Amino acid sequence: MSYFDNVPQAPADGILQLSVLSKADSNSRKVDLGVGAYRDDNGKPWVLPVVRKAEQQLAQEAGDHEYLGVGGLPALTNGAQKLIFGADSAAIREQRVYSIQTISGTGANMVGAVFLKQFKQPTDAAVYISKPTWGNHRNIFETAGHEVREYRYCNYSTLGLDIDGMLSDLRAAPRGQIIVLHACAHNPTGIDPTAEQWAQIADVMQERAHFPFFDCAYQGFATGNVDRDAYAIRLFVERGFELFVCESFAKNMGLYGERTGCLHAVVASSARVAAVSSQMNRLSRATISTASAYGAKIAGKVLQDPELYNEWIENMELMSARIMDMRTQLRARLEKLGTPGDWSHVTSQIGMFSFTGLNLAQVERLRTEFHMYLTNDGRISVAGLNTGNIDYVAMAIDNVVRN
Repeated sequence: MSYFDNVPQAPADGILQLSVLSKADSNSRKVDLGVGAYRDDNGKPWVLPVVRKAEQQLAQEAGDHEYLGVGGLPALTNGAQKLIFGADSAAIREQRVYSIQTISGTGANMVGAVFLKQFKQPTDAAVYISKPTWGNHRNIFETAGHEVREYRYCNYSTLGLDIDGMLSDLRAAPRGQIIVLHACAHNPTGIDPTAEQWAQIADVMQERAHFPFFDCAYQGFATGNVDRDAYAIRLFVERGFELFVCESFAKNMGLYGERTGCLHAVVASSARVAAVSSQMNRLSRATISTASAYGAKIAGKVLQDPELYNEWIENMELMSARIMDMRTQLRARLEKLGTPGDWSHVTSQIGMFSFTGLNLAQVERLRTEFHMYLTNDGRISVAGLNTGNIDYVAMAIDNVVRN
């Protein structure tokens, strides 16, 4: 008999399982379209040149390896705050924002989820996630003890936004629910609301007194413009919402393994910041004690040094442009092949991922016959496409759709 006899096997994580399958495949034509990380046109990981410069500067400074303060590195948290809300943000000027360093965006989601479990109003509020959403959202909020529900998001016929369904579900939800929103480059669909649609979403959420919980993993990476990618968050702040924002520097700085991120809280009055920050610090202390320093020092240096910051913007524009180009090329090839269906969604969607509309049977054929690895829901990482494999990918998709 074991103390752990009552522990059931956890369901496999689809993304991690896909990565294992891809790594085990030695076929020379293999294409990994599952990994959520940027790749260059040779299919290789790309360390941003500005990150290399920041690393070299840190090495020359010969700093120490002391613990950071419980709130994190101020160069990071202050810089991230201005990046998300804008340097001229009234909320920052009025000292209504608190930012704490976290273990990337996942850690920010978890700290925010545990905080809200303890202090949400009403106490029985559920967390609403989009259908579909990032695979870890449900796991995080359920682990924190929340009831998780869904609101409609993707129109599976057009592979565009189901704005009417989304607004209807937000209106039908009891007052005061927690609504998880993707700030830009929605994962897994790549479908983002327009400015007009964001205003409609804000209207309904204000009417129903819902609490916005923004997840922002792609600022600057989505469109190449950090201000455009922060539009929804800034709109909600301007409209007077109290809210949380989870921010990750994995994608836009390429700091995947450094786990660098922040959780931002915007409150109605500066008088509430002391209490909110104390509880966030307590939760962070209980889970990670203090945040990791190295990635924070890199990101903080990039955010605070004007020359490095401008170079970072150029690096993001390059990544964003390559992904947009791959979208254009994939759509053009599918249309040239006469692949059945409308492929305009490939270019109307945005960011790292594209929701192709391929069904499970087609995905499985791509995996077994063509050594192409994408998630079961048909999501591909556009960053996995390059000039060396895009013809093969288009041919394979055409084959499984046509036959």
